[in-house]
Amino acid sequence: MEIRFRKFIHYTILSILGTLGVSCYILADTFFVSRGTGSAGLAALNLAIPVYNFIHGTGLMLGMGGATKFSVCKGSNDRERIDQIYTNTVYLAFLFSLLFLLIGVFGAGTLAGLLGADQEVFAMTKTYLKWLLIFSPAFIMNDVLLCFVRNDDGPQLSMAAMLAGSFSNIIMDYILIFPCQMGILGAVLATGFSPVISMLMMLPHWTRRQNSFHLVFVKPDPEMIRQDISIGFPSLVGQLSSGIVMITFNGLILGLTGNIGVAAYGVVANLSLVVTGVYTGIAQGVQPLLADAYGRGQKEEISFQFRCAMVTAAGISLLLYLVTAILAEPITGIFNSEQDPRLPCIAVEGLRIYFLSNLAVGYNTVLAIYFTCVEKTLPAHVLSLLRGLVLIVPLAVLMASLWGMTGIWLVYPVTEFAVGVLGEILRRKTNRRKIQK
Repeated sequence: MEIRFRKFIHYTILSILGTLGVSCYILADTFFVSRGTGSAGLAALNLAIPVYNFIHGTGLMLGMGGATKFSVCKGSNDRERIDQIYTNTVYLAFLFSLLFLLIGVFGAGTLAGLLGADQEVFAMTKTYLKWLLIFSPAFIMNDVLLCFVRNDDGPQLSMAAMLAGSFSNIIMDYILIFPCQMGILGAVLATGFSPVISMLMMLPHWTRRQNSFHLVFVKPDPEMIRQDISIGFPSLVGQLSSGIVMITFNGLILGLTGNIGVAAYGVVANLSLVVTGVYTGIAQGVQPLLADAYGRGQKEEISFQFRCAMVTAAGISLLLYLVTAILAEPITGIFNSEQDPRLPCIAVEGLRIYFLSNLAVGYNTVLAIYFTCVEKTLPAHVLSLLRGLVLIVPLAVLMASLWGMTGIWLVYPVTEFAVGVLGEILRRKTNRRKIQK
């Protein structure tokens, strides 16, 4: 048991540090943009961030889907399919990258308008969206490589690459926004170059010939592509849910409190990315262990690693809520460079209500990974769709109309706890059946 637990800690801590680094560079963008461009820039950034969720979600879908199948094949010693899985994942990455790139070049302005940018923030929103989408191939391929390297016995390298990209983004944020006076363009360029640096950090995995996956000349395999997307779909929906929620909430908040409300929500939503990053780190850390145990048919090991992940997520959830609730006012002050008295009035209440969802978000994130690792993708899809679209969007419209901004803040906790209850029911129902590969 001690060896198994040390293995869990090793993978999970490294994964949490890496995902926290990625989340923190989004937070750094928020901080530097708020200082360099004020509440208008903060509102523009918040309108554009859902598109980042879509890009990152696509990368995670491909990476987690492909890497999960890679680990299952590795655990069952099916070496022949490993290269085919990786190559087909790269094919998909290229296809989605091309789609995002074309939208960035030809449709950034239209997209900014659809996301709700008014005359005050339209130019900044368009600029951020255009360059974010142009850099989408780097974001997507970086996500794929991080997942494969981590599952190929390289959790340390994967973490180091993520942190290197994140810290370089923070440094470039400061340089490009302030000394270079590039404003919102500087922020998005700093963000765009960070996955490039991350990929460069992973080069030793190939130059030292430590990798067990390679590109090969094979035709696209429709069944393998379907499995890749199906297994990784909950990871996509997990990111899309953040984007869809932000788009929905931005539209509702604009009608309630205008751009200052969107800026306040930007503070809450960007801190939420950091919190979610912790849970994503736990899930990504335990994922190769669950998939490997499933490939070997070790049901007891699957149960042990799942329990470790759940207990860890629960403990961290309570700690994070205490921090955000107690420090809500000083946290909000960090992002209020213009000292607008309206911003903390909205954001402080938001922090204390919104993050009541922590416990359920952690549970749902880990549970989705568990279902995909044991190849029970249907319950994972159901829960992910409920969290990201089916339940939360109509609830947002209803609760905003009934209770205004307080209703907005309550939507996320209510949705996550409702989905968590359903998830537990599905997990117990699944566990009553014999898990078969």
